[in-house]
Amino acid sequence: MKTKDMLFNKISSIYGLFFNIQVRNFTTIFTNIKDELDLSNYKNIIDIGCGTGALCNVLHEKGLSVTGIDPAKRMIEIAKKKSKNKEIEFIESNVLTGLPFGDKSFDVSISSFVAHGLNKNERQIMYDEMKRITKHLVVIYDYNEHRGLITDIAEWLEGGDYFNFIKTIKQELNEKFSNVKIVKANIRSNLYVAKLCDI
Repeated sequence: MKTKDMLFNKISSIYGLFFNIQVRNFTTIFTNIKDELDLSNYKNIIDIGCGTGALCNVLHEKGLSVTGIDPAKRMIEIAKKKSKNKEIEFIESNVLTGLPFGDKSFDVSISSFVAHGLNKNERQIMYDEMKRITKHLVVIYDYNEHRGLITDIAEWLEGGDYFNFIKTIKQELNEKFSNVKIVKANIRSNLYVAKLCDI
């Protein structure tokens, strides 16, 4: 995992260039799926693997109290700069080594395009930690089975577990959580929403 953290520290400035595009994309997706996933009923949320903070900004605009965590120090630095004057807390932390929060600290936990880059054992650790710190919803926003050639090439170069992930994500989540709903975000991605308890 240390190697991946170094990689994301190196490419953080490139991610930063796409911040506004990511904000627009996240805004569109969460507007389009509001009937299926309405986050306005919740107070606080944690974004695990927040990168440069684009999703955190969108969630903040929806009125949520937002915490973003990422193991890459440079990603957190950029997230803080991009989110100045907003009350978003950014913390350098790694979900795989345990998060500095008590049980059921957040109404919702979300992780966007992180799971596919982890191996199966790491994903299990992430799901367990998300389940531990969350009261109501665990949301995994990631690829679905509709693969694209460019994505295949990029993910092969990144060296994550993308190819296995897209085959096993539904089964993994159904084994870990009792109530999983799949919400289509766009042609190549889904939100996998695990409901832990009623609000």
